[in-house]
Parts: sequence; C-alpha cells; structure tokens
Amino acid sequence: MALLNVRWQQLHDVYRQHHDWLQGWLRKKTGNSWDAADIAHDTFVRIMHHNKLAQLGTEPRALLVHIAKGLVIDHWRHQQIERAYQETLAQLPPGSWPSAEEQHLILESLRQIDRLLQTMPAQTRAIFLLAQLDGLTYQQIADQLDMSLITVKRHMRKAYLACLSL
Repeated sequence: MALLNVRWQQLHDVYRQHHDWLQGWLRKKTGNSWDAADIAHDTFVRIMHHNKLAQLGTEPRALLVHIAKGLVIDHWRHQQIERAYQETLAQLPPGSWPSAEEQHLILESLRQIDRLLQTMPAQTRAIFLLAQLDGLTYQQIADQLDMSLITVKRHMRKAYLACLSL
C-alpha cells in the first residue's frame, strides 16, 4: 500500500510541476486550448495506466512530450477521419442521414478500424487494403506488388487475424 501511495504522490508531483507547461506546448501544436487540455489529460492518464512513472527519470518533460506527440498524431488522424465522414454525409440526401447516435457509432467504428490498420506492418496493411477496398484478387495483388501468391496469402492471414482480435 505504501508503494501505491508513493506512486500517486510522484504522479501528483509531476502533474503539478509540468501540466501547465505541457498544456501550453500542446496549445501551440493543436491550435486551441480545448484539444490541448484533452491531450494533456490523456498524456497523464497514459503514464498512470501504463505504469510509466519509473521512466520519467530526471527529465520528465522528455517522456511527456514523447507520449503527447503520439496522442497529437492520433488526434489529427481522428480529425481526418471525421472530415472524410462528414464529406461523405454531405453527399447524401439530408433525409437519409443516420441519426446522431448512429453517426457517433459509425465514427467510433472508423476510429477503431484506423487504430487496427495502424498496428499492421505497412506491407500487410497495403495488401489488406488492396484486397478490401480495391477488390483485387490475391493473384492481382501478387502481380501488382511483384511478390509470390503465398506471400500475399500470409499477409492476408495476418491481417484477418488482427481483425478477429478486434
């Protein structure tokens, strides 16, 4: 129990000493204080949940910036997904739009798919997208990427296993 109290106190100290600085740094990156506040909060949550307190060392700002940069990239990617979705909705007749709740669920699903795709190795992701989005057969993918059919099948198996893990 004492170790837990020490960790909470350490996190509290780091938060108190660096939160305002981090939020200011994030405000410059994101262009607004709301996103900066959310990402700063998420940075400290990530430190807490991934037990990274021991990695803070003598330069906690280095770890805070490293984590925050990844979260900023995720934030920008999510914004791109939302813009693309909104553009797609704008092409539909207004009466055929999904409800606000359905839109929220669709966006969350798109974010989940994006996170899944980002975990795949680049070549596996490219092969998977050629099959799923472009509708190419495995042989067409093999020909286009100048690789063996068995290699394409291996990558697709990895991609499907990643999808099933979701």
